[in-house]
Amino acid sequence: MVARAQAARATASRVLDEALTLFTEKPYEDVSLEEVAERARVTKRTVLRRFGSKDALFVEAINQAIGEMARHLDAAPVGDVAGAVSNIVEHYERWGANRLRLLSQEGRIPIVAEHVEGGRHYHWSWVERTFAPLLDGRRGAARKRRVAALVVLTDVYTWKLLRSDLGLSRGETERTLVESINNLEGDS
Repeated sequence: MVARAQAARATASRVLDEALTLFTEKPYEDVSLEEVAERARVTKRTVLRRFGSKDALFVEAINQAIGEMARHLDAAPVGDVAGAVSNIVEHYERWGANRLRLLSQEGRIPIVAEHVEGGRHYHWSWVERTFAPLLDGRRGAARKRRVAALVVLTDVYTWKLLRSDLGLSRGETERTLVESINNLEGDS
């Protein structure tokens, strides 16, 4: 019984890993349960029996990834700009393609839009917690503007712009973000 349960968990894990890879590589509507099953070396029936539907498979695969993402991001050092930037850049190096794929689909796939909106809320709260010392003494509109600036500077699109579009190395990207965040100190 124990071996059977372990085999079932290993199969489910393999299916989730392959589903996440495919949902990162392709638009949602182009991912088929047949392809997930083939890549996970199981039958489509096995995928359906375990997950029930493509939507349910997507949700479970993304939720598993979110757990890993949150554990990593929650380890960002509070008040240490360079450490926080290193943390978020490392996160995007691992998860940036996935985040960008989902963002590109939010307008047409409700289940993706729901996930993306949750990610936005998480990122805002991550910024408020991680950069709390940069927010000290700011109230109202001034605080909101500072948080918004930090959200933009640590956003996946900013990472993509620096790394992919402008071709900066990871180190150059981190230095650019640290300098930009530190330059916020002079604003009012």
